[in-house]
Amino acid sequence: MKVRNALMMLSMVLTPILFAEAARAQDVPGIEICTVEKDMVRRTSCLQSNVDFLKKTMTQAGVDSQRKIDAANRQIEALKASVIALQKSVDELKAAQKKSEPPAAAKDGKEAPKDGSKDAAKDGAAKK
Repeated sequence: MKVRNALMMLSMVLTPILFAEAARAQDVPGIEICTVEKDMVRRTSCLQSNVDFLKKTMTQAGVDSQRKIDAANRQIEALKASVIALQKSVDELKAAQKKSEPPAAAKDGKEAPKDGSKDAAKDGAAKK
C-alpha cells in the first residue's frame, strides 16, 4: 500500500514536469512547412522564420568551421616546429658522428705505409 501511494505521489510530481518539457519542445526553431498556411501574413511569417533559422544555422556552421580550421592551422604550425627541431637534432647527430669517425683519408694514409713497407721489403729483397 505504501509503495502504491509513493508511486502515485511520484507520478503526480513528475507529470507536470513531463508536460512542461513537451510544451517547450514546440518552441524549438526549425524548418517548417509553410505551404499549408492559407493566410499570406502567416505564410510570410513562416518563411521569414525559416530564413532566420537557416541564416543562424549557416552562421554557426561557419563559425564552427573557422574554429576547426584555426585549430588545425595551430596544430600544423606546432608540427612544423617539431619537424624543424628534429631535423636540427639529426643534423647535430650527423655532425657528431662525422667528428667521432676517423677520416677516410687518414685510414688510407695509415694503411699506405704498411703496404709501402711491404712493397719496400719486396723491392729490397728483389734487388739483393
